[in-house]
Amino acid sequence: MPPQSSELARYVTAQLKRLADPAKAPAMAAYMKTTQPFFGVPTPIRTAMLKQMGDRFAPTDQKTYARSVMALWELPHREERYCAIAFARRYGQFIMPVSLPLYERMIREGAWWDFVDEIAVNLVGTVYGNYRAQARPVIERWIDDDDMWIRRTAILAHLKHKKETDAAQLFEHCLKRAHEQEFFIRKAIGWVLRETSKRRPAEVYAWLLPRANRASGVTLREAVKYLDAADRASILRASRHV
Repeated sequence: MPPQSSELARYVTAQLKRLADPAKAPAMAAYMKTTQPFFGVPTPIRTAMLKQMGDRFAPTDQKTYARSVMALWELPHREERYCAIAFARRYGQFIMPVSLPLYERMIREGAWWDFVDEIAVNLVGTVYGNYRAQARPVIERWIDDDDMWIRRTAILAHLKHKKETDAAQLFEHCLKRAHEQEFFIRKAIGWVLRETSKRRPAEVYAWLLPRANRASGVTLREAVKYLDAADRASILRASRHV
């Protein structure tokens, strides 16, 4: 491991050990349904710790960025992996198409919502929003991937694009995965439709109404939250969930 990356890993581990509350660790692991160990350091304390660290370990190039993220990611405790994601988000100049293989590895290895959603929305989604032409072929592959968490990422990558949302592609992706029984896919579809409806309610309504009877209850409950009452009622009447 390069010196800067190994020094970063040692620093983060030492700080987490210093801040650890072992009494909290079992409940944190139980909530995440994981056997991976926790130190017992809640999010606000981790955030303050990383803020205090400042840019002491700031990467100067893409290779150092990737090595630093992986140095944290490969540590054994779950909070160390959370710090890897926070570090990756901190240096936006390196959140580029070349980093997608790094993020893909983290998604496949993390394989649970607390890791995947942060990476999907704030790393992959940022790449996709800022470098649409380069990222689009990757997202198109991922929507059909065998790994459910990669498919979830392809859906959630649309989440924060606001007025720049590619609605045609988003609807296509939702339709491709609408048949799935997997809760995390159904929830992701509802989530992106809900967020899109804040700015494009008519488009979401027009797309969802004829498909309401095929959508899951999980999807519909999320998707209709911000539609007006009449449109929401029309969709729910058309569904099989009333």
